[in-house]
Amino acid sequence: MTRPPTAAQRRLIDSADPVTGRLRGTPAQLAALVGRGLAFRHPRPPHDHFLTPAGHRLRTPEQAEAEGATPPGAGQAEAPGGGRVFAARIGGEERPEGGPARAREVHSAWQGLMELRRMTNPDGVVDRPCAWERGHLVQAAALALEAAGHRPAEGDGEDGYRVRATPQPDAVAVRAPDGARLRACAATLEGAGWQVGEHTEPRTRARYLLASPRRA
Repeated sequence: MTRPPTAAQRRLIDSADPVTGRLRGTPAQLAALVGRGLAFRHPRPPHDHFLTPAGHRLRTPEQAEAEGATPPGAGQAEAPGGGRVFAARIGGEERPEGGPARAREVHSAWQGLMELRRMTNPDGVVDRPCAWERGHLVQAAALALEAAGHRPAEGDGEDGYRVRATPQPDAVAVRAPDGARLRACAATLEGAGWQVGEHTEPRTRARYLLASPRRA
């Protein structure tokens, strides 16, 4: 059975960048995490270290719930010990915090995601989603929308967007209150490197988007 990380290693994991998973530590500390399969060393300069999916799961086990995106507030996660971890608004959160502090958090998260694209996409491009986004579809799409200034729905209200997982493993559904805002969401996602199509619910006739990360 694999031994759990030491207390020092857990602190290193918990302090990783909440979006990119970039780690900071001594060479020995980082090498130990690589040896456990919890981190990897990027092959291109400056050869930074990032959490692997296993490392991300250790830090935020609640993140998987946000990907399912069924209960209100599922886009919020907490780090071990009760510390808040940034999560994009997927729509449906009850009384979400806003204001300048939230705007700074979102801006920082988006910039971090652009850096992660640059560091982890094979050709270093930032106009195409990276592996982290393909593994966190709901959060990635919601971050693109929130960073562009779109308003998420609050609670059971219909005043903003909602991003939800779908049976398709590589696509999310995006809903908005009206056609104009739905098309605005589509334009934002396309500009962020997603493939987007507009569809109609057979039963309700409501329009919605299916979006998936563009690969080329």
